[in-house]
Amino acid sequence: MMMKSAYNPETGLNSLDLPGKPEDTRVVVAMSGGVDSSVVAGLLARQGYDVVGVTLQLYDHGAAVQRKGACCAGQDIHDARRVAESLNIPHYVLDYEDRFRQSVIEEFADSYLAGETPIPCVRCNQSVKFVDLLKMARELGAQALATGHYVESRAAEVGAGANTNHRHMYSAADETRDQTYFLFTTTQEQLDYLRFPLGAMPKSETRKLARELGLAIADKPDSQDICFVPDGRYGDIITKLRPEAAEPGDIVDLDGRVLGRHDGIIHYTIGQRRGLGIAASEPLYVVKLDAETAKVIVGPRDDLLTFDIELRDVNWLDGLSREALDGEAREIYVKIRSTRPAVPASLSLVDEMVTIRLHQGDYGVSPGQACVFYDGQKPGSRVLGGGWIARADDGLTGKVEITVKKTSSNIGNHSVSLSE
Repeated sequence: MMMKSAYNPETGLNSLDLPGKPEDTRVVVAMSGGVDSSVVAGLLARQGYDVVGVTLQLYDHGAAVQRKGACCAGQDIHDARRVAESLNIPHYVLDYEDRFRQSVIEEFADSYLAGETPIPCVRCNQSVKFVDLLKMARELGAQALATGHYVESRAAEVGAGANTNHRHMYSAADETRDQTYFLFTTTQEQLDYLRFPLGAMPKSETRKLARELGLAIADKPDSQDICFVPDGRYGDIITKLRPEAAEPGDIVDLDGRVLGRHDGIIHYTIGQRRGLGIAASEPLYVVKLDAETAKVIVGPRDDLLTFDIELRDVNWLDGLSREALDGEAREIYVKIRSTRPAVPASLSLVDEMVTIRLHQGDYGVSPGQACVFYDGQKPGSRVLGGGWIARADDGLTGKVEITVKKTSSNIGNHSVSLSE
């Protein structure tokens, strides 16, 4: 694909839409040790930017250090350092294990304990990477923080009353790689400072560039798992942090009849069918997790059909706001899972709650997941914000409501280790 010129003398802007030539522009690159962020560092260095690589040490588990598919573990830090050395750029490792444990891992456990299905990667971006890492980038004198996310951002177009000092977020050109779902909590201030050089290219092009740049990690597998769950067994991590989470209880149907027993609601998610350990004349699915009574409620698939969703902690982007709704529904598109396409929906305020109406409904909507707003369904659609799913109405058996446990936002101090 054609790469954007590194500097435009007519506008005085470089390829990152920043004033000045690349050699006069410092950029911090968040280097996870994977292919994507390594290519970002390599591309910017090749274009002449003053690149500084930064890697966050978030979690280092003995079983995760050499495990493929992890993120931010020991091997990844080693790989990031090797790439930085090959590119001849300075590299720093920041120790954020304490911060990560308190703001991501602890909340992950509390969310499962409340019967939710959390997304720790979003929380990590929200409370660690795009807070502390941005602060560190500014302290290092950088004009921008670049990441390897497959997201596009562009300056607001002139006209239509747009503030051209702000940037908008768009879904990636390669819809199979789009990561906007995981960045919906990004604030306008953060978005203006962030840059996503890979948003317009497919993954195949990224790997090709990695080989052209001579990066040793060109064929490294993509990270797919949650970094602090070495073997994919969430229950083990949660019971270690919250021993009370293993409280056994009943598996019941919608009429309250006991069908079996379970070893803790943390082992179940909304929409789950396999592994229920009960016999029935028809397929049964988990339709509700009652944290207060430790009950797993099951029913037929039709009882998973959801039309109305209530959201909490909504992040508004691109001028959209509670006030902008002005008592009327707004037609948008939403994603309620990262792997699903955006679907038509209505956004409105109902009894002061931000509410989504799915026009065609969906199955297995779970509290704790995200609902992200878009202005379209195709690649390049603008992100309008999003929120956390607090409650879902199944349209058949009443509201499936899960008590949301609020965790403390008191994070405490973190330690920083700088090693170039």
